[in-house]
Amino acid sequence: MKLTLSVIKADIGSIGGHVAPSRRLLETVEAYIHKNGINFLIDYNISHTGDDVAILMTHRRGEGNEDVHNLAWNAFLEGTAVAKQQGLYGAGQDLLKDSFSGNVKGMGPAVAEMEIEERPNEPFLFFAADKTDPGAYNLPLYLAFADPMNTPGLLLSPHMSQGFKFVIMDVNFTEGDRVIELNAPEQLYDIAALLRDPERFVVESIWSRASGEQAVAVATTRLHNIAGKYTGKDDPVMLVRVQMNFPATGEVLTPYAIGHFVAGGMRGSHQMPLMPVAVNTGISYFDGPPIVSCAGYCVHNGMLTERVDNFAQPFWNEVRDHVARKSIEMRRQGFFGAAMLPMSELEYTGIVEKLEVLEKQFVVRPALVPEHA
Repeated sequence: MKLTLSVIKADIGSIGGHVAPSRRLLETVEAYIHKNGINFLIDYNISHTGDDVAILMTHRRGEGNEDVHNLAWNAFLEGTAVAKQQGLYGAGQDLLKDSFSGNVKGMGPAVAEMEIEERPNEPFLFFAADKTDPGAYNLPLYLAFADPMNTPGLLLSPHMSQGFKFVIMDVNFTEGDRVIELNAPEQLYDIAALLRDPERFVVESIWSRASGEQAVAVATTRLHNIAGKYTGKDDPVMLVRVQMNFPATGEVLTPYAIGHFVAGGMRGSHQMPLMPVAVNTGISYFDGPPIVSCAGYCVHNGMLTERVDNFAQPFWNEVRDHVARKSIEMRRQGFFGAAMLPMSELEYTGIVEKLEVLEKQFVVRPALVPEHA
């Protein structure tokens, strides 16, 4: 019998700015899920990364199920009410529509789901990022699923050696889901050519070419495409199945030691390195740095084990120190050049409007005419 893994997350209010949700807010969301999901959820877990609350659920109703999505939406509404009572910052920030319409996609919350045939032992990883956008996962996924320098399983495993199919979305296209399917390793350069532009092209899912099974599901929501203006970074979530015919847990985690530069940080308008952090970590330096958590689970007959906090392991302390140094160095550059995002990603600030005013003040000097012409 097929099992569905669903994670739905939203920023619905935070203490002290864009830092972390209150304990009462989290308890309210969990109480609502516990009370109202009893008839169709098998299991669930509530966590936060930065100021984003994530609801991880298991059930057998498939992707995009109205009852599951409505449950999460209403839980976020309950949490928003508490956020308003407590005067939390950004109460209901990611709830961009007034009423539920059958599915939370396109309504603000980020969604990652996959329907799977549960293996006898089914390990998977749940990633959640804050103060960045879905393109933050491009490089780690490319390395984990296409690069044998990172993933020796691509050489050692007969199933993995057949490669993986990348489904890549053009997230700047707002009239529908504009996607392309490319196979690794044959189309590796084509995949790289797209993923190098993480503000436009984003991995939506990855599939085993040996078995046809889905390995990865990424939330590709772009909030400014929904709201028509900047409302906060997209803060994506991701589900990754691991082991056996998929990369090992360590192969999926390894790329995060790079601390690669991603879009985000203060006002969502800067380039900063991505810091791996423990689950339930808040935000600090320069509204960042952008962070990512990773909770590991096994699921059996739909029931989740307790989570393993993968980035809480001591190895990652050195990585965090390295990312902190990179963050400080980049911030020394202020708003100049690569430290700030290009104009197309600066919907939040008044720079675009300022440039429109200044544009009208530019003049073209008349050409100098030689005296004896």
